[in-house]
Amino acid sequence: MPINHTLFVPIFLFAILFFCYSCYRRLQLVALGQPEDRFDRPGERLAAMFTYAFGQKRVLARPFGVNHFVLFWAFLFLLGANGEFLLEGLHPALTLAQLPTPLHHGLGFIFDAVSLLALVCVGVALARRLFFPPDYLGTDYTSPRSGEGLLILGMIAVLMIAFFVLHGALIALHGPEPWRPLSALTGNSLAGLSAASLEGVAVAAWWVHAIVLLVFMNLLPRSKHMHILTAIPNTYLTTLGKPNTQPRETFEKGERFGAGEVERLSWKDLLDSLTCTECGRCQDLCPAHNTGKALNPRRIVHNIKVNLMDNGAALKVPGAPRKPLIVEGEVEGAASEEAIWDCTTCGACLEACPVLIEQMPKIVKMRRYLVQEQARFPEELLNLFENTEQRSNPWGIAPGERAKWCDPFGERPFESGQTEYLFFVGCAGAFDNRSKHVTAAVAMILDAAGISWGILGKDELCCGDSLRRLGNEYVFDRLAEQNVTLFQKRGVKKIITQCPHCFSTLKNDYRQYGLEVEVVHHSELIQSLLADGRLRLEGTAPQGKLLFHDSCYLGRHNDTYAAPREALTAATGKEPGEFVRNSEKGFCCGAGGGRMWMEELTGTRINLERVKEALQEQPDTVCVACPYCMTMLEDGLKDEGAENVRVKDVAEVVAEALE
Repeated sequence: MPINHTLFVPIFLFAILFFCYSCYRRLQLVALGQPEDRFDRPGERLAAMFTYAFGQKRVLARPFGVNHFVLFWAFLFLLGANGEFLLEGLHPALTLAQLPTPLHHGLGFIFDAVSLLALVCVGVALARRLFFPPDYLGTDYTSPRSGEGLLILGMIAVLMIAFFVLHGALIALHGPEPWRPLSALTGNSLAGLSAASLEGVAVAAWWVHAIVLLVFMNLLPRSKHMHILTAIPNTYLTTLGKPNTQPRETFEKGERFGAGEVERLSWKDLLDSLTCTECGRCQDLCPAHNTGKALNPRRIVHNIKVNLMDNGAALKVPGAPRKPLIVEGEVEGAASEEAIWDCTTCGACLEACPVLIEQMPKIVKMRRYLVQEQARFPEELLNLFENTEQRSNPWGIAPGERAKWCDPFGERPFESGQTEYLFFVGCAGAFDNRSKHVTAAVAMILDAAGISWGILGKDELCCGDSLRRLGNEYVFDRLAEQNVTLFQKRGVKKIITQCPHCFSTLKNDYRQYGLEVEVVHHSELIQSLLADGRLRLEGTAPQGKLLFHDSCYLGRHNDTYAAPREALTAATGKEPGEFVRNSEKGFCCGAGGGRMWMEELTGTRINLERVKEALQEQPDTVCVACPYCMTMLEDGLKDEGAENVRVKDVAEVVAEALE
């Protein structure tokens, strides 16, 4: 087949150079972000890459993901076919025909079959976008029928069709190629054409394929489809393990705090923004977005990318004017303050993203900037910040009141070298009247199992969870250092918590302060004691129809799902019922991320949304493992006039079975 190589070579070279230039321009901007180490533990990173990029684990979590999985692998296989195609355009001898015949024919069959699979998948994707798109594919700034998405799918379809027409014409012209059965079908339909016409069809198909392929390649780094280039490395560079813990800040003269400008985000944050394909899965699961709030995690990442692109040149010139990253209203290329404060840090967005983009940590960095550099935060947080700083608890209650719940159990001071477990009661467990019942139930269970435990009493300080999620890193830092110093001084080796927020903070965040101790949530310890026979129940404590609600900080952030369910099964004699949205896809109560201390002024209250979901199952009891969830669900049930539905903690149900 006569190809004008003299014409193709300069076109190819220009396209390759322009592609490299486009990639360089974007990745050069990524390099302007703050330093961050994402190259440790290469073995674990490779495992994450193969699981989420090549294995498409989260893509396959939804039924339509199979279509993307097939298209992804078809794309990888066809890299070989397209590589051969481009090399042949440079020189006619550079083809796979130089390989041993069995290998050449085998690859030809694979490329033929995979091209058909890709074409079918593109057709299915086009039909989905055009005729039955899911709600989360669109937002207020983009449509599921966006021109870019349809153009990319259309170009892939043209490439596949040109492939079959090209090889079909060659088969009709030069004779059968049994190893290309699908192309042979196209060849049969062209068999009536003259040799000159077949040659013209083949040449035309070759040039259509060449031009579309080169244009497609150059569209990638200039569109949201750059994820085709960056998704695989992005999964390698993910935060390893759970939860996604924000880095410490240093408090020295001249330091900047948080991210008020786009370059104050880390380079990985900026790479995330280029990797996002705006599939909408984070938006679909976000409790704030689902209840009519301003927050859309997809839009947060999108606006970071737009801000980075718009400020590209100015970022390289110190003092040059630039577009702000955070504004009061809704502006393209900036995050709104309202959206930033809507986040419950539930982690649903982190759990949903197929390419492991980290939306929530970016929001916390912006909160740090607003709180620590601008002193701009919702007014109701002022009492929280002052009370926690001055009296080390959100309510501002005198520290001497912390141990009053323990009066029925006698004095239980933690004694170094003698007491096995420190029971870190937490602020809610010590001061909230409803949560004190849970604290007592935990203590009763520990005594029944013969566990040696003690408390710090008035010396216990708030763990600082709400402060850190709200961006008040300075006060959190002081509390964490004081707590760690106290734990080390007292010789604490094991800690029990009843609050998942205390649990996650002590177990994970405090490692940044040198604390290396065993931290267990009470539901984990109860389940372990029951399984080992150290805790024996007198019978069962039927609760009627019982539903279990997952705490975000116990479940999604720390992968603890089985323990509370197994403890409830042992205590009630049957497995607990489930919400429609449960476990990894559970729906937040609305109190995380410091939202416990804030009002919801827009949309539907998140706790009401969760309560309505519960009432659809007509439960007698809703069981929780978190004091925040307890408060939010009880308030929601009262608002819905469903006070007859009880809300109990796992410890309370198990304690009833003890009696």
